[in-house]
Amino acid sequence: MTSAPFPRIVATDLDGTLLASDGTVSPRTRKALQAARAAGAEIVFVTARAPRGVREVARQAGVNGTAICSNGALVYDLAADEVVGSSPLAPETARKVAEALARALPSAGLAVETGTNVLAEAAYTRRVAQDIAAYREVASVFDADQPIVKLLAMSPAHTADEMYQAVADEVGDLAEVTYSGTEGLLEISAAGVNKASTLDRFCRERGIGAGEVVAFGDMPNDLAVLLYAGMGYAMANAHPLVLAAAPRRTLSNDEDGVAAVLEALLP
Repeated sequence: MTSAPFPRIVATDLDGTLLASDGTVSPRTRKALQAARAAGAEIVFVTARAPRGVREVARQAGVNGTAICSNGALVYDLAADEVVGSSPLAPETARKVAEALARALPSAGLAVETGTNVLAEAAYTRRVAQDIAAYREVASVFDADQPIVKLLAMSPAHTADEMYQAVADEVGDLAEVTYSGTEGLLEISAAGVNKASTLDRFCRERGIGAGEVVAFGDMPNDLAVLLYAGMGYAMANAHPLVLAAAPRRTLSNDEDGVAAVLEALLP
């Protein structure tokens, strides 16, 4: 009896999944990723992060292929340090979404991820420490004439779950609304643009089927990928919605859950 072939794609989220809680790639995880590459798999980061937030992770992990960034809105060639695909939110649609957000969550502050910077209005007070140089304060995110890779909405008074429940019906099919943490932050992309849709296109372009993909994630923005992949693993530390819906489960990010699965799959 021969063992099943190793997956052709290892698609992994970063924060709360591949990375330990201190933001690093453990030696065990790096070794497992290198072994997966040696077995013929391509490692694809599938993350809410913009390209600037992926470069150092790729260096630590020894990965130089493709990253699907900003929840699927950008495809980033790590080796070339170049964005090779973009699916931004149309400005007129973003304005309609902002109006819907204002009706549902009047106190929410807005920002825009451009792929290079974060343009933040005064009410958007969230700052990511390692990304602080990328923030630019603006009177209105719609006056900057920059690509809207993601529209961001934050409310310190709510959790992300509460915000999603409040705005989902208001936004409807105008855009894709998701979140990648429990704090009060929503991430909004163009309709039909999410991690899974971009990963599917990436795989189809290479003649790779969903059954040849193993995927890892921990948050609601990962769930579509976990359901798409032939083998989708939720981390033990995942959001309750993900744990309830994902087909499989592995150890937590701090227990090298990604590495544990890859080691078991390796021939």
